[in-house]
Amino acid sequence: MSPSLVFTDSSTSTASRLLPFSRTATPFNAAVSPRRSVGPLNVRPFVLPPLRTLSVNSSNNPSPVINDKSGGEACAKVIDGKMVAKQIRDEIAAEVLKMKEAIGVVPGLAVILVGDRKDSATYVRNKKKACESVGINSFEVRLPEDSTEQEVIKFISEFNNDPSVHGILVQLPLPSHMDEQNVLNAVDIVKDVDGFHPLNIGRLAMRGRDPLFVPCTPKGCIELLHRYAVEIKGKRAVVIGRSNIVGMPAALLLQREDATVSIVHSRTKNPEEIVKHADIIISAVGQPNMVRGSWLKPGAVVIDVGINPVEDAKSPRGYKLVGDVCYEEARKVASAVTPVPGGVGPMTIAMLLSNTLSSAKRIHNF
Repeated sequence: MSPSLVFTDSSTSTASRLLPFSRTATPFNAAVSPRRSVGPLNVRPFVLPPLRTLSVNSSNNPSPVINDKSGGEACAKVIDGKMVAKQIRDEIAAEVLKMKEAIGVVPGLAVILVGDRKDSATYVRNKKKACESVGINSFEVRLPEDSTEQEVIKFISEFNNDPSVHGILVQLPLPSHMDEQNVLNAVDIVKDVDGFHPLNIGRLAMRGRDPLFVPCTPKGCIELLHRYAVEIKGKRAVVIGRSNIVGMPAALLLQREDATVSIVHSRTKNPEEIVKHADIIISAVGQPNMVRGSWLKPGAVVIDVGINPVEDAKSPRGYKLVGDVCYEEARKVASAVTPVPGGVGPMTIAMLLSNTLSSAKRIHNF
């Protein structure tokens, strides 16, 4: 009898990116430049890099994904997203400084939030710290829950025309009275650092085309595989979940890497049988500990996007965060697995910063 699956959107780029912003758009670390139109752009698409096998034996890089299961109890390598994200932020900081010194331009990221969420404080702190750590200017707008769709689009339009802003992020989900597609479509594609514009998604899905941006969480998942020298080409990959934010673009990215991809979702029969054949699993369904160790093929690589609160009397907060995958069971079967927290979450923010830098370089032809 197959398990009953209830899928929700567990994207860290939406669930955690709920930021308390002021209504006035002001940067964390720079003054707002006067509004003026952006000049002609030399628009270059984001070209997905080929799979690279890195030299990962130095103390500054992750070690290869190797797990000898020939004797004793197996224990998977931990894919340290926090460490990799730090490396990426250091790389971004160097590029931001180089750009500032060369042409006097500092990348700018604008975020628009409609409504208020109590779980937003952590992301505000992390995002502000991340922007400051790499030298990116951050602009924020917070609008009340009862704002109109037109008010949101008005701010988007202002940011579209502001040359000091190179990336625009509209926090999802929007209030129910708003048409999400209308709002997202209002973001200029050259500043769509979340990668949600339908033209970006369409280009991602088409062979021979490249998007300007790739959605942050799926991009972070693939970057972890790259940085840990996990071979993707020719491998069987399973994506659990089919949201527009994580599951669907993750499957498209894996396909672009020449993996053979299956998608497991709420209508899939016997999902554990499909997962058992996977060399690579990306899970993004928002169901705590749904994927058991018995679901996994020995030696599989597991990327767990889920971040789910569960009751924990021992925790001062009364809860702890766990992934979609039963971590302790997975470590006994898989060759490598991401922890929760500390896996995909930090990579999402790193990819957002990376996309913002790429946008600024593209707009200014740097």
